[in-house]
Amino acid sequence: MSTLAVIGTGVMGETLLAGLLRSGWHPTDLVAADRREARRQEIEGRYGVRTLDNGPATALADTVVLVVKPQDVGEVLPEIAESLRPGALVVSLCAGVTTEKLEAGLPDGTPVVRVMPNTPAQVSEGMAAVSAGAHASASDLDQVVGVMGAVGRALVVPERYQDAVTAISGSGPAYMFFVVEAMIDAGVQLGLPRDTATALVTQTVFGSAKLLVETGEHPNLLRERVTSPAGTTAAALRHLEERSVKAAFMAAMEAARDRSAELGRQG
Repeated sequence: MSTLAVIGTGVMGETLLAGLLRSGWHPTDLVAADRREARRQEIEGRYGVRTLDNGPATALADTVVLVVKPQDVGEVLPEIAESLRPGALVVSLCAGVTTEKLEAGLPDGTPVVRVMPNTPAQVSEGMAAVSAGAHASASDLDQVVGVMGAVGRALVVPERYQDAVTAISGSGPAYMFFVVEAMIDAGVQLGLPRDTATALVTQTVFGSAKLLVETGEHPNLLRERVTSPAGTTAAALRHLEERSVKAAFMAAMEAARDRSAELGRQG
């Protein structure tokens, strides 16, 4: 197995590292980089992988996964470019940073793949969208899909879809948590103890998502099965429709897409 370097060991970097180890990667095939000595010691002690500064870690790797804040890419990229092995693959999990911008800061012809992950990767249920840069091959994409599969699911999309992906799955967990929070608060308002409301809502959301995935049926069909004529669900849904909740969700995701595009232009 080739060597993979994870550059940046924040939440997502550590999540990916832990997922790769769970999926069968050996610690000797992984190297982690962080500028903070204390953080390197913490990661090395927890996972048994080598930890180095960005440049030395890059020099050891056939695949370099960049997991830093978008605003830090301009500072980190030269360190990677200086140490990158010929033909090494660079994978970016940096939101909003285009493959074109990454390629401009790397040696000519470097294969680059852009990934938009999301936070459920922390429980191995992430959803990642993978896009090829100008020099990335089909085998490069397959490799990255496999890497991201260690923390959930991954699919290949054209890079022009990445702003929409950011709005839907990248930011999506926050929308789900917002709805869950509202439902729990409603349960408390209706007289339930908060822990009871929390248990009812979280299991309902989990079960509903599992039902969607495992049946493969359209959400409209599943919703109709819960909605008896003139029943309690119909009464609730009527209130949501009167308040244009679906339209509000669509507008919110358009705003997220537009902001993603704006941040990409600024980077």
